[in-house]
Amino acid sequence: MNSGIATPVITVDGPSGVGKGTVSRGLAERLGWHRLDSGALYRILALAAVDAGIALSDTDAVAALAPNLDIRFTGAHEDDEAIWVGGVNVKDRVRAETTGGLASQIAAAPAVRTALLQRQKDFRVAPGLIGDGRDMGTVVFPDAALKLFLTASAEERARRRLRQLSAAGQTAILADLCTEISTRDERDRTRSVAPLVPASDAILIDTTLLNPTQVAQRIDDLLKDRGFLRS
Repeated sequence: MNSGIATPVITVDGPSGVGKGTVSRGLAERLGWHRLDSGALYRILALAAVDAGIALSDTDAVAALAPNLDIRFTGAHEDDEAIWVGGVNVKDRVRAETTGGLASQIAAAPAVRTALLQRQKDFRVAPGLIGDGRDMGTVVFPDAALKLFLTASAEERARRRLRQLSAAGQTAILADLCTEISTRDERDRTRSVAPLVPASDAILIDTTLLNPTQVAQRIDDLLKDRGFLRS
């Protein structure tokens, strides 16, 4: 993919559990644009390194894989989402909890972050891109046409995560999930590289008391105001 400076971008940033994936998939579907799940890129790269027999500690070698990964994201809803790498749907492997652990081993490496920064920019192709992540509007696409930053209370996000785990047949304790989420939020907000903060021109949407339909309606109103959707 080749980046296009004139290609419009809408960024959707925020911590985990606020509905970024649902919003991003919906936007991409309604606008007919491409979608980038930036968090998945770290997981995909980690899996590619494991499959190639590269030690995750060899971050230069891991980073060298990034430019050649053929990645696409499709599907308007969580149940029909697909993550394509080289024509193969690897969604189940990418979303596995163990893969998150692998990704965490490479995510802080400067070589990896630099390689994936360019890889993320390469997703910017016509007719437009929806960028889902934590630093889309601040670092990757600071000139985005519209920047959204979603928030929700740690308690509500913990409840959402518990429902997800229960649906998958897994058990968890709500208080523990809430503590984990709060700890991760603090770590993400205070990290020295690409901290989790809203862009100065981002529009904040608190999803704590909103269902997905209500969130989509608020965003559609913004899209109409900005000329992305017809009234």
